[in-house]
Amino acid sequence: MVLILKNAHVVDPAAGIDEVIDVKVEDDRIAEVGHGLAHEGAEVRDLSGKYLVPGLVDIHVHFRDPGFEYKEDIETGTRAAAHGGFTAVCTMANTDPVADTGAVLEYVASKAAKVGKCRVFPAGSCSHGLEGEILAEMGDMVAHGAVAFTDDGRGVQNAGMMRRIMDYGKMFDKPIMDHCQDESLVGAGQVNEGIASTRLGLLGWPAAGEEIQIARDVALSELTGCPLHIQHITSARGLDIVREAKARGANVTCEVTPHHLVLSEDDITGAYETFLKVNPPLRTPADRQALIDGVADGTIDAIVTDHAPHAPWEKAREFELAPFGMIGLETSLALILTNLVRPGIIDYGRMVELMAVNPRTILRLDQVSIAAGSVADLTVFDPEATWTVDESFFESKSANSGFIGRELIGKPTDVYVGGVATMIDGAVVD
Repeated sequence: MVLILKNAHVVDPAAGIDEVIDVKVEDDRIAEVGHGLAHEGAEVRDLSGKYLVPGLVDIHVHFRDPGFEYKEDIETGTRAAAHGGFTAVCTMANTDPVADTGAVLEYVASKAAKVGKCRVFPAGSCSHGLEGEILAEMGDMVAHGAVAFTDDGRGVQNAGMMRRIMDYGKMFDKPIMDHCQDESLVGAGQVNEGIASTRLGLLGWPAAGEEIQIARDVALSELTGCPLHIQHITSARGLDIVREAKARGANVTCEVTPHHLVLSEDDITGAYETFLKVNPPLRTPADRQALIDGVADGTIDAIVTDHAPHAPWEKAREFELAPFGMIGLETSLALILTNLVRPGIIDYGRMVELMAVNPRTILRLDQVSIAAGSVADLTVFDPEATWTVDESFFESKSANSGFIGRELIGKPTDVYVGGVATMIDGAVVD
């Protein structure tokens, strides 16, 4: 099969391309990039006015499968990913059973191969049952496709245990993806400690609970030589710790979510919007600005969604009882285009680095480039499409988005995974 994507504005900093050009795809690979491409019998799609970039990758999603399929499953999760413009995701391990053995990872990979609308790269847990006490079967999981290890949802509380985890991570050259949360400080915290917790009368969650573990685990990474990836960073001080570590040459990377870039604790009102209850919590406007600056100056390596679906009845409970998390796959690209690219904070090239290039580098995945010979994982979006986030828009089983009702500019329209269309003109391909 030959497919020619014509007249798209291609942006790929790795290939040095930022121009309107044609892309020819044969089977699962890019065959040629150039002007005026043609091929007898080829399928031709005119993408005038749209941008084409290497396929987006989200390295932090929760698909709830196995065990919590009423919230999301691999089929609906990958449909949401394709609908949001993603060609690949990395799934977290906090399922039931926990992804702490090769058997669970094999289940995730095999189901994704059957019903998935994007590539699924599973992460394994660091510890058995996410309990932070016994090392998980890391070697077995590597043999069954684990690309990283994380106890996401909890922080590993014991420093000696975390060192042991990193010793094994280094052995397999797999990054430890680190949910930094000192539970002795965070306790039953609900929102950022300070103005928000006082105003709302809720238990506070101090930023220090995140920052202390970032500092601890950066030190352990430097001790062991294990690659460390800080998940969903939220505070200015936490970001400074990472920035200082990078200046020393530490093997440390970090990620941020769109909701921590766009929202702050001030957005939680006296209506106690549970869709804005996330882990870690929304911080101060000053923290939010520091994260934006970190995206712009290169300190932050990747943008992820921490896509965390929940059933409507779960989020409809009192704020203290509602679970943490919001969905994000289907709004991520549009939020970044609207809030970072259009205002000129970053350009399209930097966006591609944050959402396509760096995520693959962090997970040691093969890079995708708009160049002959590269696998044809491609994302196409309309930078001028204006739309309002609505519950009916989502392919996810869940609709717990903190952005419902918000007008966004920019929207993914087409996705190709290995040359096969998973979304065309904004509709997921069945």
